[in-house]
Amino acid sequence: MTRTLVVTNDFPPRQGGIQTFVAALLERRPAGSVVVLASDSPGSAEYDAALPYPVLRRPTGMLLPTRATTGAAVDLARRHGCDSAFFGAAAPLGLIAPALRSAGVRHVVGATHGHETGWVALPLSRQLMQRIAGGLDVLTYISQYTHERLAPALGGRTRLAQLSPGVDVDRFTPQADGAAVRRAYGLGEGPVVVCVSRLVARKGQDVLVAGWPNVVARHPEARLLLVGGGPGEASLRRAVTARRLDGSVVFAGPVAPADLPAFYAAGDVFAMPCRTRRGGLDVEGLGMVFLEAAACGVPVVAGTSGGAPEAVLDGITGHVVDPRSPAVVADTIAGLLADPGRAHAMGKAGRSWVEERWSWTTIAGTFASLLEQH
Repeated sequence: MTRTLVVTNDFPPRQGGIQTFVAALLERRPAGSVVVLASDSPGSAEYDAALPYPVLRRPTGMLLPTRATTGAAVDLARRHGCDSAFFGAAAPLGLIAPALRSAGVRHVVGATHGHETGWVALPLSRQLMQRIAGGLDVLTYISQYTHERLAPALGGRTRLAQLSPGVDVDRFTPQADGAAVRRAYGLGEGPVVVCVSRLVARKGQDVLVAGWPNVVARHPEARLLLVGGGPGEASLRRAVTARRLDGSVVFAGPVAPADLPAFYAAGDVFAMPCRTRRGGLDVEGLGMVFLEAAACGVPVVAGTSGGAPEAVLDGITGHVVDPRSPAVVADTIAGLLADPGRAHAMGKAGRSWVEERWSWTTIAGTFASLLEQH
């Protein structure tokens, strides 16, 4: 059996997409096959105590490829007889891969997510990514978009393989009940559009707010539920007030991961018109929220940023729209709300597609094969 050392700066109980990704992959590995080196965060002792594999926490909130981190990783690999290693995010921790090989690790896999496409766009960080890639046997990517950005920059220094995040189809399901969420936030019986994401410019909540008067003009009882927190909240609230939308736009704030299915289920449409910013440095790698919503049987409206269109079968599970146009976004949403039959069919198709292509069972099988190819 392959025993894997996992080195990651992104690990629960700290919340985030990469943390969820890494934890879900490890949850599906055989007992006794994993040992983890991670950064520390509040609540880690309680979290680690419930895991079926050992975790060593370095006393820092940011794990970097320092001499101390390298020494800890080498020691763990030797003590546990690890013959493979996995970096939850290859940059920059992948720099310690050569040291792990000296400790007996024969096969090293590193993951990328989305921000690495920005790294390879800049000369100095591109050189660092090239150096990291040269020390790995496999570098994974989450979408064809990220592959198209990484491959030319890395110039064949390692093998690239797709390893996308997955969806827990037993938690994110059409049977999820959004009634309590509707009651708690006073959403009423009218149509609800939900957006689950950090409140940052790339995600496009400002575009939703700018176009929302057009939706309300056609659906006066509609509500927009913004789930998440972030630095954009203050400006979004000002925009809502300026457009006199306080009665129809609701801020839910951050939500615990366990509660997310109910928030998706509260919506008739999921919308996140994400857009690429900063000359391509701020881009959506894939967009798991589209797939989680689809798993709950909700049709989705996505922007064109990066890999986001790959999380939607355009015209089948939802729509991909120009995120620069509030009018287009609003018209697409209003059209779905006006045709519940079409929206339901899209939600049903989305559920089937996620079960077939994006379930963690499928992704875990890919991960296992990547670790064991040595």
